[in-house]
Amino acid sequence: VQLQASGGGLVQPGGSLRLSCAAFGSTLDYYAISWFRQAPGKEREWVSCISRGDFSTYYADSVEGRFTVSKDKAKNTVYLQMDSLESEDTGVYYCIADRTFCTIMQTRSYDHWGQGTQVTVSS
Repeated sequence: VQLQASGGGLVQPGGSLRLSCAAFGSTLDYYAISWFRQAPGKEREWVSCISRGDFSTYYADSVEGRFTVSKDKAKNTVYLQMDSLESEDTGVYYCIADRTFCTIMQTRSYDHWGQGTQVTVSS
């Protein structure tokens, strides 16, 4: 499956953005989808995941209560709604699919990443 992340932009602190992760070539039904981000000068970190099957959702402590991940099966797309954005949320956001569990995706290393989408939170 190929994924394309989009929806990033410049937003003021406290604002909102919705990122999209569109899938091509295969249905997302068999995949868990995770969002990762990489801030300037920092390592890439796991942000959130939505599982295959029951659509359970998981979040990093730093975004819990502010971000919401969801899936639209008809559009074969996963979304990341980001509210109450903070400057620390700035970075390039990537989505990735894997035929495994979200708990495994949180710590698994991946070699191939898509283009990502830039999110900048600044006044």
